[in-house]
Amino acid sequence: MRKWRAMPQHHQSKEATTPSQKRAPALLRVTLPLPPSINEQYATTTDGHRVSTPVARRFKRQVRDALRSLEQQGKLTEELLQRFRQDYLALSLEFYFATPFQRDLDNGLKITLDALCEYLGANDNRVVDIHLTKRIDPLHPHLDVELEGIEDWRFDREYVVLP
Repeated sequence: MRKWRAMPQHHQSKEATTPSQKRAPALLRVTLPLPPSINEQYATTTDGHRVSTPVARRFKRQVRDALRSLEQQGKLTEELLQRFRQDYLALSLEFYFATPFQRDLDNGLKITLDALCEYLGANDNRVVDIHLTKRIDPLHPHLDVELEGIEDWRFDREYVVLP
């Protein structure tokens, strides 16, 4: 999985540099089935509304079931859930397709992000860093997910983000 590069100095919090104030990293790793392609995610009703397809709803259930399993195993704790709800987030998705030209790399990003955030109770507008990687696994196509809470993310100095 991806190792996050050190943030530029202006992104690091001065308060978080003292060891007594640092918390354990908020990190979640999970393997999921490949999400449906964008063409499989939505259907248009006779009155012109777009709705989720059964395939998209099944993927979201699979994400929910995988995360619930991590909770039951004690790997997704209430403390970790709270961190994902309050920290900025970094997301890394490694798609393992059967062939290199099966799909566009970004097709599964939004549905995966939505399914994760929905279960975690996190707002996807808190995602500040996204990495997508395409790999090949012809025998076992899947998606490896890494989600990290970043408590000391800072935006550019010249901008003030109001709560």
